[in-house]
Amino acid sequence: MIPLPGNRWARRGLGLLAGVAISFGMPPWGWWPLTLLGMGLWALLLDDERPTDRAIVSMLVAWGHFLPANIWMVRFTPVGWPIGVMVWFGALAALIGALVRPDTTRFLALPGMVVLWEWVRWHAPFGGVPLSMLAYSQARGPLLPVARIAGSLGVSAAVAFGGAALGALAAKRWLLGGAAALAVVAVAVAGVWAPDGRPVRTIEAAAIQGGGPQETRSAGTDYRQVFLRHLDATARVRGDVDLIVWPENVVSVSDFRHSLEYTEVSQLAREHHATLVVGVVEDVAGAPKAFFNQAVVFGPDGQELDRYEKVRRVPFGEYVPLRNLLDPLARAQLPPKDAVPGTGSNVARSPAGRVGMVISWEVFFPRRVRAAIHDDAQIILNPTNGSSYWLTQVQTQQIASSSLRAVESGRWVVQAAPTGFSAVVDPAGGVHGRSGVGEQAVVQHRVELRDGSTIAMVVGDGIALVAAIASIAGARWWSRRRGGRTEDASSSG
Repeated sequence: MIPLPGNRWARRGLGLLAGVAISFGMPPWGWWPLTLLGMGLWALLLDDERPTDRAIVSMLVAWGHFLPANIWMVRFTPVGWPIGVMVWFGALAALIGALVRPDTTRFLALPGMVVLWEWVRWHAPFGGVPLSMLAYSQARGPLLPVARIAGSLGVSAAVAFGGAALGALAAKRWLLGGAAALAVVAVAVAGVWAPDGRPVRTIEAAAIQGGGPQETRSAGTDYRQVFLRHLDATARVRGDVDLIVWPENVVSVSDFRHSLEYTEVSQLAREHHATLVVGVVEDVAGAPKAFFNQAVVFGPDGQELDRYEKVRRVPFGEYVPLRNLLDPLARAQLPPKDAVPGTGSNVARSPAGRVGMVISWEVFFPRRVRAAIHDDAQIILNPTNGSSYWLTQVQTQQIASSSLRAVESGRWVVQAAPTGFSAVVDPAGGVHGRSGVGEQAVVQHRVELRDGSTIAMVVGDGIALVAAIASIAGARWWSRRRGGRTEDASSSG
């Protein structure tokens, strides 16, 4: 076994190092082997008999992982960064560390618990806050094809079990480590050949990026200038195009249908004889503290075809959970209005095909794309807006999410952002024409409209959850069978 220091503080330092390694496997760094190594080191460090020490080491793993990976929050919410990361994530990781037994079964129990933790983060609190997930490390890694079979949670599971397998091999638990590693590789290889739907026809698509500065806020934004930037960028579209995608909320008006922008967008669709999707924010009549965040679809004849209202809103960005409790305490720091969540289908029928729409934040949620696929979407559009964020961590994680959504759905994804990143992603997860931050750009590409489905779209998170629960149950049974004894390093496990 790789010798680990007996000194308590040295082990805690290694726990912090393991978390940093996990973090640097994520976008924007993307050194994916480090995430596997970090998971393996975490598993090795849980051999301490004292639950308190296991909890502290695990808490430090979480700090090393989430503090760097979410440092963008410092400018966005200086208080939320330490509280959300150090308290919330730290406490949950500490609980996992305390529950995992220090024997060989930790190489089964730890990845199972981490997968359940990630599933919770995809759903709670506030409907889910799925940032810095293990799956994002594989957007350019060899385990990405797992998404076609077991979805994004399955990719997280592959990373967790793969890392634990490395830890088991380092501890000379050859049978356990080898079997786990072989299983992970087998699922990844199977994912390459798994069904991913079928092409129907090809169209020419263009994602429009108007450009402009980062770290802007709605209150100080000249939305007419934002609109004109995108109008100007669209003039750079080359040749005939079937589908034009503008970003989220580049139009912000009180009443869109009776605005100058409505007339101009309609005329733009006619000029290009293309289906045009534009992100619109408008007030709710009779509700001064509410607004709609929509993707509005225009046909090649300039007529409005459909609207999709965003369902999955950003907590504390587009609405304030528990507003009645928080307003008296921090009204000045909170958004003054709440977005009204949509309730309809996120698929629009258009001459460019059946377009499934996930607005901005929604692309982080596999279930939003699954809803579109179940409604026969042939392509996925992600109009988004990352212009308010510091650094590019959120934007690069969003590109990683688009890659995961493309693989697990078997669909092309077109992502359009006002200041970056805009890109087109193919069903194998390949990213085409990613724009730079702040530049004015048109990302134009030939894309397929596709029908059919993948295994992941049918079973959802089921495979990963079953694997996680089975590994935890198996670890508990194994530990009880051995009477809770801790094996020495020479065991062949």
